[in-house]
Amino acid sequence: MKQFEWSLRLKGFPVNEAKKTQAIIDGFTEADYANYLSKQLQAIVAFHLEHTPFYKALCGGINTLDWHTLPVLTKTDLQQPLADRLSDKYTVKTVHKHKTSGSSGTPFEFAKDNFSHAMTWVTFMQRYSWFNIDLNTCKQARFYGIPLDTKAYYKERLKDWLGNRFRFSVFDLSDAALDKVLYKFMRTKFNYINGYTSAIVQFAKYLERKNIILKEVCPTLEVCIVTSEMLFKDDKKLLEKQLNISIVNEYGAAELGLIAFEDKNDNWMVNSNHLYIEILDNNNQPVPFGQPGKIVITDLYNRAHPFIRYELGDLGQLSTKSTLQHPILESLTGRTSDFISLPSGKIAAGLTFYYITKTVMTTNANVKEFIVEQIEVDTFKIDYVATEALSKPQQKAVQLAVDKYLEPNLNLIFEQKAVLEREVSGKLKQFRSRL
Repeated sequence: MKQFEWSLRLKGFPVNEAKKTQAIIDGFTEADYANYLSKQLQAIVAFHLEHTPFYKALCGGINTLDWHTLPVLTKTDLQQPLADRLSDKYTVKTVHKHKTSGSSGTPFEFAKDNFSHAMTWVTFMQRYSWFNIDLNTCKQARFYGIPLDTKAYYKERLKDWLGNRFRFSVFDLSDAALDKVLYKFMRTKFNYINGYTSAIVQFAKYLERKNIILKEVCPTLEVCIVTSEMLFKDDKKLLEKQLNISIVNEYGAAELGLIAFEDKNDNWMVNSNHLYIEILDNNNQPVPFGQPGKIVITDLYNRAHPFIRYELGDLGQLSTKSTLQHPILESLTGRTSDFISLPSGKIAAGLTFYYITKTVMTTNANVKEFIVEQIEVDTFKIDYVATEALSKPQQKAVQLAVDKYLEPNLNLIFEQKAVLEREVSGKLKQFRSRL
């Protein structure tokens, strides 16, 4: 029984139509794809100019026939009532509605028409099949957040049942809680893991402490798909060792669906089925393959709500091996807001702190995870979970690394915590700035 597809059709999403469209796209040559993309971009812009007053107002006074003069939408642009942003072909009752997680600091409600949403899920099905995962039949171990109010909680549990998955809460990653997670793996024929990177890494560290290989206690496992948070090389090695299955990096966004997915050759293949990705500089001009910039994405099919040249808030770059039909995401370097401003005027990526603290703290096996918060331009607070407090020599080692990678004379405040504060969604934001 195709339970998952049945649940989508029951909600009115035309899965078969989306599959036919995807099959046509898959059969394109590079030249065919270029022609298809050009027509789809023109069509989605023309539709929203005619039917979406919100988008027409944004494009007032510009040459809408020139792609590069079209406005770049930001999350702030979308922070107004959803009804004011919909095309006149839809109402709030005839669209799929959802909210972004708010991890960027600017949450908003968005909408998709039924065909657009079906294309999103058909793309997930296609990419997961690369690793022999069938969403209709394969059992998922899900490491995600879950609403705690009763109605929303049971709604998510129902969705989990329809999606053939079991959800582990990421809000408690203590050894006692992970004992129960392990016991569930021992008694359930899970086929794959999917969820937040930080939570799965914590589970892998727990397995390492217990000297357990997950594949040995759950032989049906085939692949682990990490999403929503950065996956670093040393964490990937840990996952490969303790899970003993393929580790796949997924990149997506609630409002767009799947953006990129690793293939078996470790290429982070961009979803070009229904998305068009651009990498732009600070002046909203395209940069060549191989150079970093702002990730800007267009949904080719969403007629309910315009996501045309939408600035996601992330920085990244496309590989020089990319083509128009097969773009390859070479790297993600974090969010545009995740940057450190230093007293000298220097600007550094927030991920720099990750590497600094990771390098030093991993020599101390009792440190489980940490976050860094910039309080003042010269002051940073490091909250960490550990069985023992960091010693003065260990704190000094972090300070020396900060001096080396950033600049001297920065103040560090260390605070040991029982648990770290996660986003409402359950994600762990490893660098935050109050500036």
